[in-house]
Amino acid sequence: MIYIKFIAPHKLTLDLVHPGSYVFIRSDENFYFDVPISIMEADVDNNAISLLIEIRGIKTKKLLNLKKGLGIVIRGPYWNGVFGLKNINSMRNQSCLVLARGIGVAPMLPVIRRLKNENNKVDVILDREPYTDIPAKFLIDKYTPVYEEMSLLNKGKLTDEIKELILRKIKDENLQLIHSAGADILTYKLLDFLDSTGNKHVKVSCCNNAKMCCGEGVCGSCTARFAGHKVKRLCKVQADPRNIFEGRRFI
Repeated sequence: MIYIKFIAPHKLTLDLVHPGSYVFIRSDENFYFDVPISIMEADVDNNAISLLIEIRGIKTKKLLNLKKGLGIVIRGPYWNGVFGLKNINSMRNQSCLVLARGIGVAPMLPVIRRLKNENNKVDVILDREPYTDIPAKFLIDKYTPVYEEMSLLNKGKLTDEIKELILRKIKDENLQLIHSAGADILTYKLLDFLDSTGNKHVKVSCCNNAKMCCGEGVCGSCTARFAGHKVKRLCKVQADPRNIFEGRRFI
């Protein structure tokens, strides 16, 4: 995992301050392959942008192996890195819950910033899996110094611990929004749990984990298949997570 912070034009920094913002990044010597990376922080006061990159495939390994003196190329801005933006933007003076797992802590921060700016009560639950430590903890502490660590998934299912916490907050605090900052399976299980317990009124937002390539809805790499042989281009479709995951085929 690598943390990158760079100075950007003020206009670009302003464009990338919103939840769901991301850019494509590649090494200066690599002309063909760039990788979409969520914005962890867009500091408009200092015109600085922070990225947290998980090293997984050949594209991100090229960034890890950058030689001293070589530059990076940024393509952006893009904004569809989060589903349910309407739900986030509608929250004012409400109780909200943010669940983040692993690298999901990166796109989580702009969501927390937006919610807190609208005077919402924001509780944050972090699951460090699959890492031994919480990624970029120094930056997380800046936006949410108070959070709770908890296991969110166990063998592909929501843990009893997080289920009990959600139900308690719905009952005691009239919880209105849950943001899922993790893999699709976390969001899918969360929606299934809310619906099965009669809590469909709780709004949900989540990370957009589509396989993006061009970011323009042209190449088709981000397409997902749904029931009824429907195909959606997820790099451009902005929708409520319930509409995205309803009928979603994971295989």
